[in-house]
Amino acid sequence: MDITSFLLYCFIITATPGPTNVVILSTTQNYGIKKGLHFSYGSTIAFFILLALSAFLNSLFSTLVPKVLLMMQILGTAYMLYLAYQIVKMDISSDATNKVGNFKSGFFMQFLNPKVVLFTMTVIPSFVLPYYESFFAIFVSVFAITLIGLIAFLLWVMFGAIFKQFLQQHKKVVNAFMACCLIYAAIMIWIEQR
Repeated sequence: MDITSFLLYCFIITATPGPTNVVILSTTQNYGIKKGLHFSYGSTIAFFILLALSAFLNSLFSTLVPKVLLMMQILGTAYMLYLAYQIVKMDISSDATNKVGNFKSGFFMQFLNPKVVLFTMTVIPSFVLPYYESFFAIFVSVFAITLIGLIAFLLWVMFGAIFKQFLQQHKKVVNAFMACCLIYAAIMIWIEQR
């Protein structure tokens, strides 16, 4: 296995804008670092679980992939459109801080994020299983990918914290832009499947 390609692929996929990263940025910008971190930790744990499931149930997934992918497309699209709506109407002066940016919302978002599900279903069979069969090697790979994902999430928290003042000054435009990014991601799920 080409470790450099593997690590680069994992970092690019986890660090590029996607639904989770957009929500992390929005949460940090609107509610602060602590809420962004809570969301990121939930996302990381779910990411680890998805990777582990992919690694250990790979043969089962290969027979169910078409059905799972369609279901994830539908649920993921609906959830991303809902998140886009929530970001546009976000009001940081209300009690909404208890409803967003928490561990639970970050955890569950990963299971409805088609980008993450597709990544976790393909990275282990493509980069790890052709070269390694031992439990230890697979576990180390899952742990390494999870760590890369956590680093990517923390970069988005840091970006939100560093640019918070600028983002707050242009809150309506920034929230509209992030909502558009989520809508674009939802549309791309269907276009990329053609």
